[in-house]
Amino acid sequence: MITETTYTVSDGKLVLNLEPAEEGGYIVTCPLDPELITEAESLAEAFENAKDAMEALNASRKTLAKQLTDAQRL
Repeated sequence: MITETTYTVSDGKLVLNLEPAEEGGYIVTCPLDPELITEAESLAEAFENAKDAMEALNASRKTLAKQLTDAQRL
């Protein structure tokens, strides 16, 4: 019987779930932000990639919020 292992880790600022990927490395998700999904080969890379993904998500959300606000003004 093979069990799937998911690791939950934190650096004190970010909480991540790491699930082993079939091709190696990890699929990285955040339980506090379900839209954050990335991949990594190591724990250090997981935090680095997650921070980059979080910045991209926040920028995208800010742009979307501005577009919605501008559309409501029309």
